Amino acid sequence: MLSAEHELSQKIVAMDAWYCKVPVNARRDHGIGSVQGTIDVVVVRLTSESGLHGFGEASPWPVFCGTAEGCMAAFSRYFVPHVIGAAVKDAQNIMRTCEKAVVHSSDAKAALESALLDLTGKIVSLPVHALIGGKVRDRIPLSVSIANPEFDDDKALAQRIHDDGVRVVKVKTGFKDHAFDVARIEWLKKQYPDFIIRVDYNQGLDPYDALRKLKDIDALDVSFIEQPVAARHWQSMRELRQSIDTPLLADESVFTPSDMVRAVKEDICDAVSIKIMKCGGLNRGKEIAAIAEAAGLAAYGGDMFETGLAHLAGLHMVASTPNISLGCEFYQATYYLDEDLLSAPFPLDNGEVIVPDTPGLGIEVDQEKVASFSHISTVSQY
Repeated sequence: MLSAEHELSQKIVAMDAWYCKVPVNARRDHGIGSVQGTIDVVVVRLTSESGLHGFGEASPWPVFCGTAEGCMAAFSRYFVPHVIGAAVKDAQNIMRTCEKAVVHSSDAKAALESALLDLTGKIVSLPVHALIGGKVRDRIPLSVSIANPEFDDDKALAQRIHDDGVRVVKVKTGFKDHAFDVARIEWLKKQYPDFIIRVDYNQGLDPYDALRKLKDIDALDVSFIEQPVAARHWQSMRELRQSIDTPLLADESVFTPSDMVRAVKEDICDAVSIKIMKCGGLNRGKEIAAIAEAAGLAAYGGDMFETGLAHLAGLHMVASTPNISLGCEFYQATYYLDEDLLSAPFPLDNGEVIVPDTPGLGIEVDQEKVASFSHISTVSQY
């Protein structure tokens, strides 16, 4: 029997990528844009000499972090020389090299790291969380977002998730009028007093008028308020934080560990949303969480428009990072997609996400589904 070290020395002999359009069940509006019909994701598969596969997902959104076309270019052109022929055990070096090979592309880099970790975990028969520090929690509270411009449809969603045991809800705000935002929060608090309600503007407010509106939300006793103004308005974030009692959470203002250092220095937030698609992978996310923890700030496990594959990667990061203590929003595979890409349901139970202990990311990808949703594919071989 070959040792784990020997097994990890085998080379990566192929990298395949599929640009998929995955149908969703509703329109969702945010302060910076809307999504309806389908979401764009890119699935990447690495193959080792022994024939094992590691999977990852890039979940771009053009108004936020990137495009599917950009991800496909990263995989088919810029990453190839540094991945094909490299040893699986050199994952960290692969990532550092690919980080320099193309600027930005944080979503593609997150997918590549996820695939490397999935492949490594399968080779050594360990879950990804064991490869990045070990899990500190078995179950993680799930937050589901309310973002439909037709609130009656979201009322039905609220009832469904409440019946399923979900008790954390995030109301997306700033895409319509202020009265609509206040009315939805008030309705949810009245109908479901056991909901923990959070508010996310996704940069939807103008700085000159933000405080007046936030004071109304502040009075509604919500759990936190997320990114009320554009990411570039650091001074406004700081002033808003100082002017309300509700904790202020930064999302679009913090993509990288360097951004987190600046956020601490400029005192713009009480907590941060960490998303692997923003920062470029699980390990970068853990770096951000460590910086936040050192400054006494909490962290939350956010996501983009993802399938269960990307959810799994984010889940292992949250499970193994003590400071990501505010739950997660890995709900889309269950409550937003018409059909997920995983071969088994994303693991939820009574309003919590269950951390898998099986090798790699924990659930296999249904490759027939990937092929059926694929719009473009590329193959690179050793």
